[in-house]
Amino acid sequence: MNLTLLIGLPLLTALLVLLARSSHQVKWIALVGSVLQLALAFGLYFAFRQQRVIDPASQMLFEQNHPLFESLHINYHLGVDGISVAMILLTSFVVTAGVLVSFSQQNMTKEFYFLLLLLALGAYGFFISLDLFVLFFFLEISVIPKYLLIGIWGSGKKEYSANKLALMLMGGSALILVGILGLYFTGGHDFDLINLSKASLSGPAQKILFPFLFAGFGVFTALFPFHTWVPDGHSSAPTAGSMFLAGISMKLGGYGCLRVAIYLLPEGARQYADIIIVLSAIAILYGALVTMMQKDLKYINAYSSISHVGFSLLAMGMLTQTAITGALLQMVSHGLMTALFFAVIGMIYDRTHTRNVDELGGLMKVMPFISTVFFIAGLCSLGLPGFSGFVAEMTVFVGSWQNNDPFHRIATIAATLSIVVTAVYILRAAGRTVMGPINNHSFEELTDAAWNERLAAILLISGIIAIGVAPGWLNDLLKPAAEIIMNRIDGK
Repeated sequence: MNLTLLIGLPLLTALLVLLARSSHQVKWIALVGSVLQLALAFGLYFAFRQQRVIDPASQMLFEQNHPLFESLHINYHLGVDGISVAMILLTSFVVTAGVLVSFSQQNMTKEFYFLLLLLALGAYGFFISLDLFVLFFFLEISVIPKYLLIGIWGSGKKEYSANKLALMLMGGSALILVGILGLYFTGGHDFDLINLSKASLSGPAQKILFPFLFAGFGVFTALFPFHTWVPDGHSSAPTAGSMFLAGISMKLGGYGCLRVAIYLLPEGARQYADIIIVLSAIAILYGALVTMMQKDLKYINAYSSISHVGFSLLAMGMLTQTAITGALLQMVSHGLMTALFFAVIGMIYDRTHTRNVDELGGLMKVMPFISTVFFIAGLCSLGLPGFSGFVAEMTVFVGSWQNNDPFHRIATIAATLSIVVTAVYILRAAGRTVMGPINNHSFEELTDAAWNERLAAILLISGIIAIGVAPGWLNDLLKPAAEIIMNRIDGK
């Protein structure tokens, strides 16, 4: 398996989009390209499983390593483990669904799809990069498209939201850059992730560098108190932009926290673990409680995302193998779930021209498919068994409970309390939005989901159910990589 295809395919699709002569051609080129990315991701998954049986000892598979700037030890070093493959699968699902739900886009269609594909390019490159300089490069590729998608195609306070998002993420990038340069100069003038993991970094150096890297990547994944860009950014972004932001971009931060900060600086992780746990517990409860106060459907999903990604960060702070596996499961689950939620909210808004739950009601009578999808997304969010949210959150709680001291137990109990709050705001939002009588008689003429919207929803729901009903395949994919990270933390 040539990993360069994961970068080349979205790049080629983006260039073909620019050469298209009509919006119809743009949409179909983007769709074909995204479907090919999905097929390539599945091909990578099956090839990885087969190769892992043949070569169980290698940490990374399908490695490519070519020098870019030999004097600075910057290399085009690619490779994947189970975590990378899971994130690539998630990205391909969200990319394809995002392209499908955007078929109604009429304003500057070519530029819109080009930026979406550029986001996909950055995500794929980030997840397969084993050179920190190249990894940082792909991370930055994803910042400007987000700014433009919100600033041009967004709604509401779109200029303010775009500027806030860009400034916050650039601030996080600055922290990451400082941390990477610190690793470079203390780790033998090398950007290579594998080589740096073998370098003996002193305890004081790890203590200094860890906050830069974890906080920097934490900005991307809504680490409290660096979460403030999330509600405004998600609420103002176009539907596909919100799906990318929550489904993929926030996972870049979680992946970086685990792959770079914790894996390369295990002693630093142990020293700051309690702080991570406290901040994550606050984010979980704060996000859930603030969500209860929201009336706008996008703000409901945005604030609930702060709560749900807090589970991933909490699990990382717990520093047990089960918890780390749970953090990864939660990242994949949340990516699918929140992308589905934003997709269905966009479908509702396109027809009713409102996201206020008090102005909606009775949509089940006129939009049964969209309403059913809304319920499925909500039930996954509150952790109903049979959906991916239940599997991920239970793994996080079990892994967190394995720390038997009072501090960790109290933090775990506090996090579980959010489940009750989540049930309240999800069931209330669903009841007011799709159940009951039709509040606005103009809604009686509304149409249900189009073919492209149905395909997008079915694709994301299939991923959610595949994890919820039979999570073993994903757990088996993630467990060996989580064990390697845990061995680093334990000093083995």
